[in-house]
Amino acid sequence: MIARVTLDIAVRKEFDYLIPEEIKDQVQVGSRVKVPFGPREVLATVTALPEKSSYSKLRPISKVLGRNPLLTGRVLQLARWIAEYYCCSLEVALKSVLPESVRQERSGWRERLFVRACAAPQGASPKLTDRQGEILKVVREWHELPLQELLKLTGTTKATVKRLEDKGLVTISHRVSERDPYAGEQILPTTPLTLNDEQARALAAINTVIDNDSGSAPGRTFLLHGVTGSGKTEVYLQAIAHALEQGSGAIVLVPEISLTPQTVERFKARFSSGPSKTLVAVLHSQLSTGERHDEWHKIREGRARIVIGARSAIFAPVEPLGLIIVDEEHETSYKQEEAPRYHARDVAVLRGQLEQTAVVLGSATPSLESYANAKRGKYRLLEMPSRADEKKMPLVRVVDMRSEARKQKGPPIFSIKLVEAMRQRLERHEQTLLFLNRRGYASSVQCPLCGYVAGCPHCSVSLTYHLHKERLCCHICGYEERVPGTCPSSECGQSSLHHIGLGTERVERTLQKLLPQARIKRMDSDALKRKSDYRRILSDFRVGKIDILVGTQMIAKGLHFPNVTLVGIIYADLGLHMADFRAGERTFQLLTQVAGRAGRGDVEGEVFVQSFTPSHPAIQHARRHDFVGFYEQEMEFRSELGYPPDGRIAMLTLKGRSEDKVSFSADHLKSQLETECAGFSDLRIAGPAPAPLVKAESFFRYQLMLRTRKMSQLSRLLADVIASVKFPEAVTLAIDIDPVNLA
Repeated sequence: MIARVTLDIAVRKEFDYLIPEEIKDQVQVGSRVKVPFGPREVLATVTALPEKSSYSKLRPISKVLGRNPLLTGRVLQLARWIAEYYCCSLEVALKSVLPESVRQERSGWRERLFVRACAAPQGASPKLTDRQGEILKVVREWHELPLQELLKLTGTTKATVKRLEDKGLVTISHRVSERDPYAGEQILPTTPLTLNDEQARALAAINTVIDNDSGSAPGRTFLLHGVTGSGKTEVYLQAIAHALEQGSGAIVLVPEISLTPQTVERFKARFSSGPSKTLVAVLHSQLSTGERHDEWHKIREGRARIVIGARSAIFAPVEPLGLIIVDEEHETSYKQEEAPRYHARDVAVLRGQLEQTAVVLGSATPSLESYANAKRGKYRLLEMPSRADEKKMPLVRVVDMRSEARKQKGPPIFSIKLVEAMRQRLERHEQTLLFLNRRGYASSVQCPLCGYVAGCPHCSVSLTYHLHKERLCCHICGYEERVPGTCPSSECGQSSLHHIGLGTERVERTLQKLLPQARIKRMDSDALKRKSDYRRILSDFRVGKIDILVGTQMIAKGLHFPNVTLVGIIYADLGLHMADFRAGERTFQLLTQVAGRAGRGDVEGEVFVQSFTPSHPAIQHARRHDFVGFYEQEMEFRSELGYPPDGRIAMLTLKGRSEDKVSFSADHLKSQLETECAGFSDLRIAGPAPAPLVKAESFFRYQLMLRTRKMSQLSRLLADVIASVKFPEAVTLAIDIDPVNLA
């Protein structure tokens, strides 16, 4: 028997090995094995069991790891598609599919000593000291508990517990102790809510597909377009309950780790309590290696039927799989920025086709690609245009900051109307969210005399001033330096530098002076030092311990706080003028999502959008909650230039420490592409040109943009071209198919 394997090391090909007779029953497609490779042994994954090999002399597999295969056949198919479509090797794709924590040779289970009470001995009871009697009483109350916890509870020593074991009263033994990232949390159970007509229609359509596993592929994927507060999550919960009733499991993707705790809480409250208790597993990058290992195996063993997580959770080994939900499907964080550069939303759709399962893409502001697919009939469009419980959409006021600057004699942080609105909320004991998608105190420091701006020595960006640590920081590479006391320019020596721009720190400080009576908290990645900080701050905000919450995009979406009646968007233009054709779309999405945090309770919400370009279409359509109007206008621009969703893009980025070598390599690559792709009539090549961020982490970056309507065909062609092109030493190429970030 022969096994074809993909090695864990980067060799970009599969190898054949003999399966020894004694392990033939253990080797299956998806098994993890150890094989000889040259003078050493390496770990590998079995990807096929061919009947014969083109090689005559095959070496035998050394060892099979674990009793069962880790990969299902369909997830392996998915990995092969990722490798082909996103132009990467199969071993790179498999590393995303199988977490590092489960690929290791040694078992990742944690064993601990447990103390268990024995049955009462026959005859006379052993004589005990008072202390031993107290400890035994605790063990009998718990029946069984970890030794370390017993020592902590009773303040005793291991030797004392051992004496109880010698008397036959307890046993001490090694046992696997699973790590649970949500252990010890008290979650109150919830019951299904009554759906309105829009929710009921959406749920009925999804349930029909869950019940029928033979429908056509386009009919199995839904785009659930529901305004903020329309009750999409309740539809998800009831659809999952239906899938569970049919004996299937579900995967729920959320775009950011920061959204996971609240989502997990809602799902555990619905499914992890009551008579039909269902285990909910969580997968995201903030879990420890051990937690990730244990959660993954709960899924593989079928004990956890619901999986919630960030993009890599799409590969969770749920069998049988009945439903995939991609919440906030428009979010760019679903796209992986390093190889394999897959988009979890698109992988979810393909997995749904392979597994013949229902896929629900949900958003209040769908990506133009998904909405176009729905309009073209590739997806089924479900719309929920009203808020649940007949609550009104918030009133959005656009504030022209140009006139505010004239009134306040300089560009202000807050408009007069926004300050007054915050005062009113404080008087009424209502809460406010203030949004600014920029960390730090000031975006740069500048000399007013000579114009010097402190820049990063490794990246082509200015350094951001952080007041709380009195440092200048680069948000690209992490470089830090002290704030200079005088202008560093040798010809100047000016004694004071000016702070230019603003960030969340400056907003918080200014607010504390304006409204000293308010309880203010900032939430950004600088303020969150521990894993528990995010949950703690949101909990304080939920119970009313915080009046005003200032934050970046981690407060912009998915959060439900009924007492928030005011939202202020400090600088709506921040991402509007980026060198990216999606700048308007992202601004529209962000403004709509942030505005949607207001007015979710009994009091109507109000939103202030502060802008220096108030007439921009993205801002005006967001003000009216008009997604369709924005889509139609934006599609005119996209279609003219062949940008997605009218066409597809591949971005080729070359980088190296020598700009001349990178520039030369980019020119050489373009000439090779023009030669090899001469017959590809649908292809347009733009560039090479310096990337918008030309230098990052000491590497210079040049780009080529390829546009086509036949991306699958182009992916195969690119793989052949790249394999034949040789670059100078220390110049590397990254291929990004369907990029979401052009920087």
